[in-house]
Amino acid sequence: MDAVAKAVATQLANIEKKTGKSIAELSAAVRASGLTKFGEMREFAKTSLGLGHGDANALVKAMESAPAAAAPDEIYVGAKAALKPIHDLLLAEIGKFGAFEIAPKKGYVSLRRKKQFAMIGPATNTRFEVGLNLKGVAGGGRLEEMPPKGMCSHKVKLTGMAEVDGELLGWLQEAFAQAG
Repeated sequence: MDAVAKAVATQLANIEKKTGKSIAELSAAVRASGLTKFGEMREFAKTSLGLGHGDANALVKAMESAPAAAAPDEIYVGAKAALKPIHDLLLAEIGKFGAFEIAPKKGYVSLRRKKQFAMIGPATNTRFEVGLNLKGVAGGGRLEEMPPKGMCSHKVKLTGMAEVDGELLGWLQEAFAQAG
């Protein structure tokens, strides 16, 4: 990472510490304002989010360079709408473990504590996938090990709500604990 990228990463981390909110949460607030021009979004971040000029500027720049994320409901359109109840059930069950951040992406939702512990979302129109980051856990049965250096170490394929069972929740709870 070059010096400029490192400085930007440090500034964004400091913004999160100051506000107690993630960059994703702050970005979502700016996007919800409906503003589209850089200067207007920066002013909104200053006045509504309480950021200083430099932090507001860094936030909006980070928003412009990040890929647009889909809201969770936008992931479940058309034939994939039938998979939304699995998503909702998983979030309700994981919420019992404690606090975590939900970061919507284009086709899935990332779940984070200090680091990502799971990714959930539709894999196809009829199959849902849960990606897990589990260290020291061997795959087997429906817990599939993924190739090294991927976004997740394991994945579980689901086709119905009944598959959100104690076994899956145990793996999720372990990943949650390992994420800090």
